[in-house]
Amino acid sequence: MRAAKAGTEDTPGTLFLVSTPIGNLGDMSHRAVEVLSSAALVIAEDTRHSRRLLDHYGIRTPVSSYHEHNEAKETPRLISRLRAGDSIALVSDAGTPLISDPGSRLVAAALEANLPIVPIPGPSAVMAALVGSGLPLDRFTFFGFLPRKGRERAEIIAEIVDSSATVALFEAANRVAATLEALVEAGAGARHAVVARELTKQFEEFRRGTVGELASVYSKGDPKGEVVLMIGRADEREVSKSDLESEAAKLRASGKSPREVMDHLVSTLGASRNAAYRIAHHSET
Repeated sequence: MRAAKAGTEDTPGTLFLVSTPIGNLGDMSHRAVEVLSSAALVIAEDTRHSRRLLDHYGIRTPVSSYHEHNEAKETPRLISRLRAGDSIALVSDAGTPLISDPGSRLVAAALEANLPIVPIPGPSAVMAALVGSGLPLDRFTFFGFLPRKGRERAEIIAEIVDSSATVALFEAANRVAATLEALVEAGAGARHAVVARELTKQFEEFRRGTVGELASVYSKGDPKGEVVLMIGRADEREVSKSDLESEAAKLRASGKSPREVMDHLVSTLGASRNAAYRIAHHSET
C-alpha cells in the first residue's frame, strides 16, 4: 500500500474516510492503522478521544479538530493541504465518518476540487444493529437522530410509520421512551422493534418486542449507553379493516368508550389514528 503522505502539486493528497471502533478496540482494521499512521494529518470531532485511540495503536500522526462549529473555516485550509500533496484522514469519534457526524462539507469540497476520496470501511453502529436485529434487511432506511419536537419531527414519525422498509435511527438514551411512545400514538404500536445498546461493548444488549411493549418497558427507566432503535416495516404485521372492526365491536360491547376503543386499536393492533377514530366512532354514525 502506498504511503498516504506521498504527493506533490501535480499529485494531490487523498482524503481518507477512516472507520474506527464503536466500542471494542479490537475492531480496528489493519488497513485503518496503516492509513492513519501514514497520513500527514488526522482530523476528528473530539481530538482527545481520537488521540487515545491513536495512542493505543502507536500512531503518532498529528490530530486536528474538525466539527460543526469550525468546518466552514477549516475546510478551505484542508483542501489547500490536499492540493499541495498532503493526505488527510477523517475519523469519526466512533464508527463510520459522515453518518450523523461532520464531514459532508469537506467531502463535497474535495469532490468540487477533483481530489481523490477513499473510504476505509469498518465498524458502523447502524450496520451492527441492523444485522443483529433479526428484522428484514432486504430494504432498510436510516434516519439519524430525530428532531426533538415540532412539525419536522411529526412528519418523520409519520414517514417511519408508513415505511415499507425496516427503519433504523439513533436516539439519545433519555429520549427512547418518548420516541417509542410517539410511534405508538402514530399507529405503530404493534410493529416489531428492537432497541440495541452498547454495541460491541461489555454490556451489549438487543431488546426485542413490539413498539408498544418496548414503550412500556422504557417508560419505567431509560436504557444506558449508546442506542440504535429499529422499527419493522409497515407491511410486516398488517391488520385488516374487518379485524379492526371486529375488535372494536367487542370493546364497545364490553362498555369501552370510543376514545378507549381508538387507543386500543392504535397501541395494540397498530391501526393509524385516523382509521382507529373512524372505526371507534362507527356505532355513533
